[in-house]
Formats: sequence, C-alpha cells, structure tokens
Amino acid sequence: MKKLLILLFAASVANAQEWKPVPGKISTPWADTLSPANTLAEYPRPQFVRDSWKNLNGLWNYALTPRNSSWPAAWQGKILVPFAIESSLSGVGKTVGKDQLLWYQQTFELPKDAKGRKTLLHFGAVDWKTDVYVNGQLAGSHSGGFDPFSFDITRFLKKGKKQELTVKVWDPTDEGTQPRGKQVRKPEGIWYTPVTGIWQTVWLETVPGTYLASVRQTPDIDAQTLTVSTTVVNPGQGDKVLLSAWKGGEKVAEAEAEPGATAVLTISNPELWDPSHPFLYDLKMSIMRKGKAVDEVQSYFAMRKISLGKDATGIQRMLLNNKFLFQYGPLDQGWWPDGLYTAPSDEALKFDVEKTKAMGFNMIRKHIKVEPARWYHHCDKLGVLVWQDMPSGDLGNRWEPRPGIIGRGTDQKRNAESERSYREEWNVIMDALHNTPSIVVWVPFNEAWGQFKTKEITEWTIKKDPSRLVNSASGGNFVHTGHIIDLHNYPDPVMPDPEIYGKTDQAIVLGEFGGLGLPVDGHVWQQKDNWGYQTFKTAQELFTRYSEYMIKMETLIRAGLSAAVYTQTTDVEVETNGLMTYDRRVFKNPVESFNQVHEKLYHAGLVKMP
Repeated sequence: MKKLLILLFAASVANAQEWKPVPGKISTPWADTLSPANTLAEYPRPQFVRDSWKNLNGLWNYALTPRNSSWPAAWQGKILVPFAIESSLSGVGKTVGKDQLLWYQQTFELPKDAKGRKTLLHFGAVDWKTDVYVNGQLAGSHSGGFDPFSFDITRFLKKGKKQELTVKVWDPTDEGTQPRGKQVRKPEGIWYTPVTGIWQTVWLETVPGTYLASVRQTPDIDAQTLTVSTTVVNPGQGDKVLLSAWKGGEKVAEAEAEPGATAVLTISNPELWDPSHPFLYDLKMSIMRKGKAVDEVQSYFAMRKISLGKDATGIQRMLLNNKFLFQYGPLDQGWWPDGLYTAPSDEALKFDVEKTKAMGFNMIRKHIKVEPARWYHHCDKLGVLVWQDMPSGDLGNRWEPRPGIIGRGTDQKRNAESERSYREEWNVIMDALHNTPSIVVWVPFNEAWGQFKTKEITEWTIKKDPSRLVNSASGGNFVHTGHIIDLHNYPDPVMPDPEIYGKTDQAIVLGEFGGLGLPVDGHVWQQKDNWGYQTFKTAQELFTRYSEYMIKMETLIRAGLSAAVYTQTTDVEVETNGLMTYDRRVFKNPVESFNQVHEKLYHAGLVKMP
C-alpha cells in the first residue's frame, strides 16, 4: 500500500509539472485548487444515473494542424480536458480558427466490468465538428457545439488494457453559419473570446446488451400524473420497463410499459415544485426480464406547471402552478475568465446559481449558451426558474435595440445549410433538456440575431414541447405568435404598452434592461476600455440607481409586467455590468441589499386573479 501511495503521489506531481494555467488574465478562486488528476470529477448526467462509469477528463496530448491534414505528425504538448484550447485552464491558450484542425489523443483503460457489456463513449459538448477515432478507427462524427452526444465503441476496442482515443475538431467560429453564441475571432464589446474543442466532460459508461438509451418525462399537476416514454436498445421478447416514483424512501407510484411505449404514473396529491419549495421526486427505471432487472437507471422529476392566464383586469400573466408569480432574474452568460465556457469546478458552477438565489432572484435567463447538465441540476435542487436561449449563429441581420421599439426589420434569409444546422441543434438541445423541471421558457431567437422563419420556428417549438412557454424572439422582430411579447431596453426598465399588448393572448415581459457598470480595480479582464450601459464610480451610486429601477419595476408589475431580466450576473471580459466581478471574487453590493429590494417585487406581483 505504501508503495502504491508513493507511485500515485509521483504521478500527481508529474501531472502538475506538465500543466499550469496560462498567465496574464484574472482567475476565479476555484482555479487555485484545480488539479489535472481530479478535474470536474462529478457524475456528469444527474437525471440519468448508472453506477458503472469512468471519467476521462485530465491531461491529453494535443496538436494543431492545417485543415487538410489527415493525422498529426507529432503531438505538440498537453491540454487539460475539458477546457477549450483558448482558455487559461487548458494550459495552452492558443487560437485555432477555420484554417486549422485541433487534435486530441488519450489512452484509457476500460472499466473493470466492461467484459461482456457494451461500452459507450460520451461527450458533454465539443465545439464544433467532431470526428472520434478509437484505436485508429472512425467511431463516429458529430456537428454541434452545445449538445451532448455519444457513440457505442464496443466493436472498436482491442484486447488488452490500453485503448487509444483520438478526437479531431474543426470550428469556424464566426466565419461559419453554425450556432456559436457570443464567441468571435476579434472579441470586443458584448462579443467574447473564441471557444474551440472539448469543453464539457468526456466519460465512459458500460451497459448491458439491452439498455435504456433515453427517457422523456412530462408532469401534469392538474391530472396528477407523470407521463414517461423510454427508448430501449435491443429489447428482448417479453421485456418490460418498470417505473416507480419515490418521495423520500416511500414508493408513491408504479407503472409498467412495453419498451419504447409510454407509461403514466399517478402522483396523488402531488407536492409541487416552485422557487420557495423545490421539491424533487426520485424516479427509478428498470428493464425487467423474467423477473430480473437487466438494466437500471436512477433519475428524478418535479411536479410543476408553467402556463398563461388572465388576471382580474384581463391582462395575460405567466403562471407557475396555476398562480401568478412575477419572474425576475439576471441575464446569465455562463462565461469564466479562466475556463471561458467551462467552470473550473462543480462548486464554481453551483456558486453562480446559489448566489443568484441568495440575492433574491427566482429566475435566470441562460443567454445564448447551453450549460452542462449539472448546472440545470443545481437549478432544479435550489429552486431557480430558467429561460433557455438557443445559441445564435449566422447573424446576418443583427441589430441593436432602441428604447420603445418592439422589433424591426424582416426575417433573415438563411441558406439551406444554415437552416439545417439551426434546426438540428435546437431540436437536440430541447430533447437533452426536456426533463429539466427548472426550465420553464424556450427562447429560439435573441434580438434578431440570425432570426428567420420566426412564425414557423416558434410553432414548431411549441408543438415539440407544449409543456413550456415559448418566447419567440426576445427583443427581436416581433410576430403575433408564441406566448410572450418581449422588449429589451437599456438602461431603464420599461414595458410594452399594456393597452396594446396586454389584452392579447401573450404575456408582457422585459427581456433585458439595466447593464449598470462598475469596474473594480484588480478584478477586470483588461485595464482600459471596459464599459457598461451606464457606468458609475462607486458601488453606492450604482445601488442607488438600481433601487430606483426596482421602485419603477413595482409600478410596471401592477400595470401588467409578468417578468424581467436584468443584465447581468457577472462582468464578462470587457463588460463591467455584472452584479459581481468576472472572477467571482467581489460582489459590487452586498447580497442582502439586493435581496431586500427584490422582496418588494414579489409583493407587487400579488395581483388579483379571477
């Protein structure tokens, strides 16, 4: 045992010597304790859990080659997966671009129970086009920068302990038409550093020959049911899927269905999920064969409902569990100064959600980015509503909002490849996140950035997921479709005219406002040319203005406003309009102060309902 500990210590020291963050930028506190030997080690998929898995995060070989290369001639160094190569925490800090390929290489050993089972290789997300080779053979390809994907690599494995994994990535950043969010080749203003390659956890999972591949669960609090459909790979004759719901240690419902069929569990007197009481039920799923479990998966769900309903004055409101709850939260970019798209630890990922809730917000708008599954898990557990944006791309008719303008211009004409990449990725993002109870609103477009066929895309989104509301174009070209009319205005809070829009079938929201800036010396991305929509010299000046906005917000809520989104959670690169600094080391005003002014908003939201 002593010899083993010495060897492990020596390996850890060697890894540390091979990797260090790229200097020159601010960093978060969690970067100080990051270890290549234990990088984002938590189970990456909390709503679909099996015991048999292996994390492949850590130091990999990497190489950059011209785009026409067939294979790297040599590896150029080590990169810490899953941090994008441009990030400090990758240990590399290089820009790639459309004319180069980024290659990764790692050897791994199979989990101990792999014999006689299938081995699945999972990627949380890779930006953008990915080819995966196992022992030199192409195991699969994937396009998309924000959605999880996996391959059954069983037939590519060889005898012996060591297996070789090679990943090839091409990413045109903002020179392609693919969804890419806020990354650009030349960062400035509201546009940030490029992100290329693996940026979420890579992991192995072993499963039996017959296994559950996915599950789709939808609650109905009015009918007191949970509808569950499953996808089963290689079902046997007579196999059944057994589902059971648990409240604490007590089983409260059970149902059985054919593989691939839909089952309905009756959840009598359901305990409802909301921000003040984020109660989660456990869900157990098994494939049963002759009375024995062939495959078992652990999950969870919540009984909650998001809908629309008119108040006593006839104004349409957003309802949670059939009651009006004013939804208020920050615009959350999900960027990190050291990891870019990737938080340095799960504790860091949770920190942003915890502090948002502590400041008295009950909602987060996840802005044109999709997070790892664990981020949504933290929102589910802590009780934070989420508006989920589709990452923008092909920004041919981008425009900046003007005060009082609902939307202008026409839909962009995107070519067939551009439309296909949008539709495919939006479709799989909604599938991947469907079971997340905290998500209550889908946002297909933001500020006309690449906005096209708005009516068609909105109606398709509603049809795909009728259990949520759809905000067709947050601050963009407005059309009379979808559930929400959304205005952006900086810096003051305003709202669409309730006399015009409040009597329609759409709820009125303020999708972005604020952006009050305060650079904090020693905690900025760069020393000069930082900005906010309105910049202050002291924290007190900023908070005084913010408090004035909250007083005005109370009036807007009573007049018909259902929700509002303040810009933003943290500073991001040259933007200094965050509630806290980019490195998460300084809150610009006390958490308690924000909580106190926000509490009044929810009292203002106690409007009369029929």
